[in-house]
Amino acid sequence: MAQGCLKSLKYLLFVFNLIFWICGCVIMGLGIYLLTLNNFGALLSSLPSLSIANVMIVVGTVTMVVAFLGCMGAIKENKCLLLSFFILLLLILLLEVTAAIMLFFYENQITKYIENDMKLALKPQNNTGVMEAWDGIQKQLHCCGVTNYTDWGDSVPKSCCPQDDKTCTSQNYFQKGCYVQVRSWFEANFLILGIAVICVSVIQVLGMSFAMTMYCHICNNYKSYDN
Repeated sequence: MAQGCLKSLKYLLFVFNLIFWICGCVIMGLGIYLLTLNNFGALLSSLPSLSIANVMIVVGTVTMVVAFLGCMGAIKENKCLLLSFFILLLLILLLEVTAAIMLFFYENQITKYIENDMKLALKPQNNTGVMEAWDGIQKQLHCCGVTNYTDWGDSVPKSCCPQDDKTCTSQNYFQKGCYVQVRSWFEANFLILGIAVICVSVIQVLGMSFAMTMYCHICNNYKSYDN
């Protein structure tokens, strides 16, 4: 009976981590695809490397590594790999909880910091990479500047106007700022994002439970053999 439970748990954990690994591949692939489109990390002057694409590549890579450890630990019934998988999942879960707590308690300070940092990124307008990033996000989100077009001063780019607009005067500028558009999107989809985060956390807890259960089964089997 114990051997049957161990085999079932082994293949269940393997399938779980295989799906986990495929998800990591998809996330990393999307990150690489977004990276080829534009570098939106330039919108943050103090953290130019922090873009959605870079974050997705890092998250995808970490997911693939953790899932690989889980797969190998399950199929080989290796205690060391299973324990490493458990510890890594636990650390990731703790980081997610810490980030959620920080966001809850310091939401106003964080949003204010991001808004000010985006405004600072508007100043080096001779930087081609920064201007391309701003042009890209303004065209996609139909926005202008951080809060509105006045953030650009006297040099408002043509991307602040609809693409079919040939004149691009102040009367035709997009009225909403990019920061306002992004924040509105997050507020509108807050429930969906919250459910997604909870689902991911539940999956992580299940993975940790499967790994630790299998680890304990293997340890008990070794003890029985020694006796």
